[in-house]
Formats: sequence, structure tokens, C-alpha cells
Amino acid sequence: MNILPRFLRYVQIDTQSDASSPTQPSTEKQKDLGRLLARELRELGLADAELDAHGYVYATLPASPGQEAVPTICFCAHMDTSPDASGSGVKPIVHENYEGQDLVLPDDPRVVLRADDFDGLRQNIGHTIVTASGTTLLGADNKSGLAAIMAAVEYLLEHPEIPHGRLRILFTPDEEIGRGVNAVDMNKLDADFGYTIDGETRGSVEDETFSADAAVINIAGVSSHPGFAKGKLENAVKIAADILAALPKDRLSPETTADKEGFIHPVAVTGKAESARIDLILRDFVTARLEDHAQLLRDVIQEVGPRYPNSFIHLEVTEQYRNMKEVLDLHPRVLQLAERAITAVGLELRRAHIRGGTDGSRLSFMGLPCPNIFAGEHAFHSHYEWASVYEMQKAAEVIVEISRLNTLPHQ
Repeated sequence: MNILPRFLRYVQIDTQSDASSPTQPSTEKQKDLGRLLARELRELGLADAELDAHGYVYATLPASPGQEAVPTICFCAHMDTSPDASGSGVKPIVHENYEGQDLVLPDDPRVVLRADDFDGLRQNIGHTIVTASGTTLLGADNKSGLAAIMAAVEYLLEHPEIPHGRLRILFTPDEEIGRGVNAVDMNKLDADFGYTIDGETRGSVEDETFSADAAVINIAGVSSHPGFAKGKLENAVKIAADILAALPKDRLSPETTADKEGFIHPVAVTGKAESARIDLILRDFVTARLEDHAQLLRDVIQEVGPRYPNSFIHLEVTEQYRNMKEVLDLHPRVLQLAERAITAVGLELRRAHIRGGTDGSRLSFMGLPCPNIFAGEHAFHSHYEWASVYEMQKAAEVIVEISRLNTLPHQ
């Protein structure tokens, strides 16, 4: 599998999503990559490959002769890159036979990848890794997954002796802004279970995510000319500041939590004296605890509100996604296939959980049980992002092996 040229081609296409955009997809430029992927899939022989109006790429690899009754698997990756760092003008740098040295990225020498800072680098000594040049992210999240899926499809077509059932390919936009499957047509997708190829650690399969809600606090203050404001002005910006200051500082925040601890995280504050808005995300592995986090916000508002008797503070909480383990525990074979495939390709199996979410979180609750498999992407959403070509290759091998194992009798 010659996976590197594909990956380099994909990361040089700017596909950054935009949470402030109301459109689907949120940025038209994501379709630039979608068109390329659909064309490449058709060139491989997947005649129905298409890019739809919402920015999704769908394609089918028909079942091997005699395997038509085998359950259909969907392999999924997302095309967009994070808004957290620039994705424009990505210049990928290939570091062959990495020897464990510090990597100083040439366009910003302050960006230095050190093995002491990234455990995965030590695991890739002797392998080829890819970085950006220092001023952009790389886009390995999730173009590593795209490249792995494309390479696996190509390999299966080149090796018809490997049996497999019907495979559905799904490439999504807007995963990074939580809207990756908003417009997926599940009837059109028509698969029994799936796998997102969007993980980090080599050999990992992730069957558990945060459950997630979004919270918005809208503040209507009382505006007044500052020269005549005494006893009148209730500054919405200061009200927002008081609310933020009242949140716990030693717990329940991303910077003070790890493993399966949840948090309340302010992600944006906008406003002026008359009105302000705080956007927050609530996260926990136990879904019921999201209500505890929401109640804490209500308690903070109850504490701060009386200081500003003429102002109005409103909290709105909306569901985003839920812990996919709640679904996957009902479908143990889906996880077992991934675990058997990972060990079959010679890797140490690592079952893990995600302090975040994937398209698989939502897809699982939409009827497609969908754990997440490693893709060789590391240091997401930053100028430090890098990818392992060896791990992308192994991810492609896992996809092929899952497809083969799916044709065997249940054990």
C-alpha cells in the first residue's frame, strides 16, 4: 500500500470548517477535497462514488462473490480540519527514518517536536513521519483516516482473493465543529455497523466517548452613559466576568481533569455593556452527570444574579452527543472484530476511551454502532501535529482484516 502520496495530496487541500457558518457544509472548500476523493474512488472502480450537496462522499465496494449476505460495514473519516489553527497553505515535510531527534519546523523555529513531549515519537523511531512546516496544522486529523481507508479499498480491489462483504465508505464534513453527521442520509448509507478511523495511539480501539451538551448564557444588562452611570449601569461584560470567576478553579475544568473526569469549559465570550454571551461545553463520561454540571451553572447564576437586580441572565442547554459505549455494549461483535483485526496485523491491542467525541458517537445513536480505530495522527489541532506513515499503513491493514474477519462465522 503506497499510502504516503495520497496523504500528502489530501493535506495540501484547505478544508477548515467554521462553527460560525450556518451552511452545510460550513465551508465550501471542504467540497474541493470531497470532489477529489469521489473521483479517486470512481477511478478505483467504485462506480457509485458521489459528493452530495451537503458535502458528504458516499461510495460502495460490492461484496465478494458469495459474500452478499454478510453484514455491511461502513468505514468513515472526516474531511475537515480544526478551526483551532490555520489549515491554509499546508506544507507537509516528510522525515524519513526518524531517529528520535528534535524536529525544528522551518517556518517557525519556535515550534519544536521533541520525543520527550510526544510519546508516540519514540514509538516511531525508524519509521517515516510527516509534519507541517510550523505555521499551520498538518491536517492528519483526519486525513490520515482518509488515506488509510482509500489505501484499504485499493488493496482489496487489487486482491480479490480476500473475501469481504459489502463495504460502504462515508467521508464527512464539519466533524470538528460537531456537525459531522447532521445531514447524513442513514437510509442511503444502508450499513449494519461501522468504524471511524480517527484515533491516535497505535493499536487503539476506542469504544467510549464523553457525553456532551452545549450551554449558552445570555446576559441582558442595563446600559447607561458612563458619565451618568452611577446607580444605573449594570455592565453585561462584568456580569459575564463574575459568572466565569465563580466557576470552580480546582476541578471541573479541562486544565484540572484527566482520564474519565468531566468538565465545564467556557469556549467563547462576546459582549458589550448592554449584552453579553458565554458559550460553554459540558462533558462527562456518565451522561447523568451532565445535569449536575448544568445545575452548577444554574447555581452560579443564582449567586451572581442578585448583584444585578435589573439585568436578565438566561441559561440554555442543548444536547450534542452521548457516550457511544451505551450503544456499543449492546453490539459486542463490532468491537471484537476490531480487536481481533488489530492483533492479527501484529499490533498490541489498546482499548481506550476518548476525552472528546467522534462522528461515531452520533452515528452509534443513529443506528450505526461505530467505535473508533487509530489512524496514526498525533498532536491534533496544533502546529505540532504530525502523522506516522507506518501507523497509517497499519490502520489500512486493520480495515482489510476487519473486512475479511466479517465473512467468517461468528465465534
